[in-house]
Amino acid sequence: MPEIEKTDFLTNHSYLLFDAATMPFNNQPVAHFALADSLMTYIGKNQQQAALHFWPTSDLVILGMMDTKLPYFRDALASLKANDQHYIVRNSGGLAVVGDEGVLNFSLIFPEDPENKISIDEGYEFMLRLIREAFGAYAKTIEAYEIPDSYCPGDFDLSIDGKKFAGIAQRRLKNGVAVMIYLSVNGNQQKRAQMLHDFYAAGLKGETVKWHFPTIDPAVMGTLEELLGVSLTVADVEEKILQALQKNHCTIQNGNYTPDILASYEEAKQKMIRRNVQMLQDDLEKELLD
Repeated sequence: MPEIEKTDFLTNHSYLLFDAATMPFNNQPVAHFALADSLMTYIGKNQQQAALHFWPTSDLVILGMMDTKLPYFRDALASLKANDQHYIVRNSGGLAVVGDEGVLNFSLIFPEDPENKISIDEGYEFMLRLIREAFGAYAKTIEAYEIPDSYCPGDFDLSIDGKKFAGIAQRRLKNGVAVMIYLSVNGNQQKRAQMLHDFYAAGLKGETVKWHFPTIDPAVMGTLEELLGVSLTVADVEEKILQALQKNHCTIQNGNYTPDILASYEEAKQKMIRRNVQMLQDDLEKELLD
């Protein structure tokens, strides 16, 4: 039986673009996570185009499910409040990451043929290739390996000269695959890392638990602006990502919020709200869920 040819989503492919500026919802964190799930469902159902989803955050710590298992989770949350940070529990794996005006969050959302699935590593490799191509004009090598003392460490941490500037995660839903990344573009990365160092210190209080939480060293993390030695904005990085796809003959058009997307968005939003109510209880920040 001949091997089925894999789709190269970064070459000669069609993308629908969705971002916070165009979405017909309140610009709240819950909306971005719910829209991501809705887009996975939509792309997985239609099996034709892929999607790009750009979304911003402001003074937000995005918690992973495992973070809620900290033995002193309420104290950990109190440390975030002391730093004037909001927080929300996301619907994908991993540990806490920081989002603010200097961080770009975006997702590549692909259709997945049930007979020709995208492996975990293949999904990560698509994102790695795209980031390398977007910044190929700079004389810096972008590597992918775990930076253990970073926040939310993983096998596909992206780094330059040993300092992590991005982390990648995946989520799969109804024949759709989302490869998600946060890119620390500018701002004070050491402050971000120190804040999460203090979060885990407050949540563990020196106790040994069966789950692994990172011992965060702010010195192992940096921003693209620092590591490339150039001035960069989040908008600059968005444009470089779009240009990298277009250079590879991908077409990009604004996505429409179809009735299917709107219906599944409402369902996904309610799931996110229920998850946060359950996990955060009295520490829930209700204003983030509007």
